[in-house]
Amino acid sequence: MIMHPCFNEKVKGTCGRVHLPVAPKCNIRCNYCDRKYDCVNESRPGVTSQVLSPHQALSYMKKVLEREPRITVAGIAGPGDPFANPVETLETLRLIKKEFPEILLCLATNGLNIGPYVDELKRIGVTHVTVTINATSPKIGAKIYGWVRDGKVVYRGEKGAKLLLKRQREALVRLKACGMTVKVNSILIPGINDDHILDVAKEIKEYGVDLFNAMAIFPNPGTPFGDIAQPSKEAMEEIRRQAAIYLPQMRHCTRCRADAVGLLGEDRSSEFRGCLSACSKAPRDGSRDRIYIAVATREGILVNQHLGEAETLEIWSMGDGGSPDGIKLIERRPTPRPGTGLRRWVELSRILKDCKFLLVSGIGERPKEVLIKSGITPLVVSGFIEECLLALRPGGNINAYKKSKNTFCKGGAGRDCVFTGSH
Repeated sequence: MIMHPCFNEKVKGTCGRVHLPVAPKCNIRCNYCDRKYDCVNESRPGVTSQVLSPHQALSYMKKVLEREPRITVAGIAGPGDPFANPVETLETLRLIKKEFPEILLCLATNGLNIGPYVDELKRIGVTHVTVTINATSPKIGAKIYGWVRDGKVVYRGEKGAKLLLKRQREALVRLKACGMTVKVNSILIPGINDDHILDVAKEIKEYGVDLFNAMAIFPNPGTPFGDIAQPSKEAMEEIRRQAAIYLPQMRHCTRCRADAVGLLGEDRSSEFRGCLSACSKAPRDGSRDRIYIAVATREGILVNQHLGEAETLEIWSMGDGGSPDGIKLIERRPTPRPGTGLRRWVELSRILKDCKFLLVSGIGERPKEVLIKSGITPLVVSGFIEECLLALRPGGNINAYKKSKNTFCKGGAGRDCVFTGSH
């Protein structure tokens, strides 16, 4: 049986993990955190030497397993938060699970935005989630977090801390309802929450959390808490001894980098740095595997349908050579049902995973952004399907078929689309 070394100390010397750094953005500002994407000399959370796209992460995963077969877990732990980067996170998890179904999948998150994606995580096969909860009191949380960003709205002080705590509690309920193994990390900050850590452990026990990890603050110069001294090992052990009354304790945490790889006690991230760098220069969109073009059409002759109203998309093959003979319709694929917001477009990117282009008569900004991040290029064009496809071939001129901006979509992540102009 495959074990997770962070959740089971007995296997830390035989089972390894790799962190895939695909999530650079964060949605909260912790006063102890300093995210350095290109730092090679520090070993702590929030640090990586490169940021990868999902397809680059898959390529990296293949190379890691060739050289370190003891890897049993693939995780996403930043360098920001996975759900400030949900498109990249979900696509990476899908790619890894499809290629390596035996690998365990895990995530480390602040819990603010994981809620809408819990069901999808279960479908993909994520089994282990870590949520960092540093306070269950908004007054204390307000001292720890500089701001909390929910969508485009930024909250500060107790209002931000209260929102974060509400989302964290909801996340614990949903994660456990889905049968996932949940660990909670709490950063002990002397003078801020050191007298509060046991309250955190006591409360999260009621939510069915499986493991508790009290961690000492790592002082980062230049941050608001940069001058706070790190608590001693003895002080941390005493906190863990008391917290053990409520929950099993993780005592072997190594405070991993966002690009950590290897066994917990034998991290090889420096050794794999060259490999990580090489993979970061590979095609970001997995273009080698994208051989089809998706088309939004009403009758199968013209590109004349807005993505928001398309119930199916035609999938076309470009064929070989320069003649129209190689162009042919492969199949029709249903699109995800409306009303699910961002998840609709993330699911569509999965459905079109073998497509390089999507031809439409109009598209909202949100689906456009999601598809581009997933390696699919949407093109707003007008004309006969086969003529547009020929124009995509080398020497063709697809610009001749591009439409002027006469369509727009209000709230393209799930609301009904509004069209102007003809379709």
